[in-house]
Amino acid sequence: MDKLARYRQIILDLITEYQVRVAGYEGLETYLAIDREGEHYQVLRDGWRNDYRFYGCVLHFDIKDGKIWIRHDGTEDAMAERLVELGVPREDIVLAFHPPYVRQHTAYAVG
Repeated sequence: MDKLARYRQIILDLITEYQVRVAGYEGLETYLAIDREGEHYQVLRDGWRNDYRFYGCVLHFDIKDGKIWIRHDGTEDAMAERLVELGVPREDIVLAFHPPYVRQHTAYAVG
């Protein structure tokens, strides 16, 4: 399996695992939004608690320029570290939720 196919599978496994784990949490629906052609992978939550609506992205990964870009990580799971545990080198992970000038001070790729 080539690198990009492996990265796609790792991301799909991670977001599916997360979706299953939090399914029905606090009465919210959790679902995947996957754009394979554009290389966008998201976990979204939607629902109501009392009179307050919850809607938004919990996780967003992209594959861009041969690297995994973490656009948003709204979990407590430290997804960048999970990627490393699954064999993705730190130099292939971009913490895109940080501005470019901050990324150089992380243990990950700058972009």
